[in-house]
Amino acid sequence: MESKLNLKDICQDIRSYAGVLRKNPIGDVFARLQNTHVYGSPLPNFGDDAAIIPWDGKYLLFAADGMMIKLLLYEPYAAGKAAVMVTVNDIYSMGGRPLGMVNVLASGEIEQRDQIVQGIEKGCHKLNVPMLGGHLHPDAEKDHPSLSVAILGWSNDLIRSHLAVPGDHLMLAVDLNGRVGCWSVISWDANSGKNSKELLRRLNVLPLLAERKIVNAGKDISNAGILGTLAIMMENSGQGAIVDIRSLPKPTHLDISDWLMCFQSYGFVLSVPAEYSKLVASLFEEVEITATVVGIVTKEQKVILRHGAEEEVLFDFEKELITGIKKDKDVNI
Repeated sequence: MESKLNLKDICQDIRSYAGVLRKNPIGDVFARLQNTHVYGSPLPNFGDDAAIIPWDGKYLLFAADGMMIKLLLYEPYAAGKAAVMVTVNDIYSMGGRPLGMVNVLASGEIEQRDQIVQGIEKGCHKLNVPMLGGHLHPDAEKDHPSLSVAILGWSNDLIRSHLAVPGDHLMLAVDLNGRVGCWSVISWDANSGKNSKELLRRLNVLPLLAERKIVNAGKDISNAGILGTLAIMMENSGQGAIVDIRSLPKPTHLDISDWLMCFQSYGFVLSVPAEYSKLVASLFEEVEITATVVGIVTKEQKVILRHGAEEEVLFDFEKELITGIKKDKDVNI
């Protein structure tokens, strides 16, 4: 199977993947709105999964997400559950713990709206997070629903997205005990069949890593997929990486290309000082999560895939961008 891997094809698939391409406009929006930060006291954000507000010696974490219309149209119950899951994951990925959520729901068709709300309710119970309020548009057309969720959390310490250091080990933490998820988006469902205690126990590893200060950077795997998210973390950090594609843990029955594109219900990429990578792996192993070193951070601003003696450049950040958001080297954070 390994001999059939074609690095050029894999790189082209990832570069042209909609989950990666849809990140391109983020930089323009970020550049336009960051000047509003003068009115508050947030920490500078260079690609973090949640905004950070220093508060009483700790940090408040504030994030939001919106559901793809395909998921809302074809799998409304799953969309409701996913809206909770993705925002909760954003808080944990930063080393935080959730406090509560609000939503904005637009759906004018009773059955569709009921399925979405049932999914939200299920997600809240599974992840022990309250949906505290929101806003409803009950007159939206059935083929134009929308759902956005905002979440507030807190943390003692932080895992940022832009602080990867050359020489760090790049680690992928995933739950291989799952199944192919929604059919309307490419996804891996490792939440169904697990109870709240199991789900929270594995998520709580992230705050532990932050509080023990054994991770330099990390991100929740987004709809950009495993390598797309890893590359965004390198872009945010102003660094590069070499990734050994043979070291990527994956379910045995999934093709590598499908696996790389999957949105993960539980999946994180981490940049870890080399001396801590075994400890980090063991902490995940205790909660039945596979955490493996898959590469190394480099100074050269290229993400390179390696398979044996073969190499292929996935992204060259001297010539191209994904989000265009990169750490300002003059800002000390």
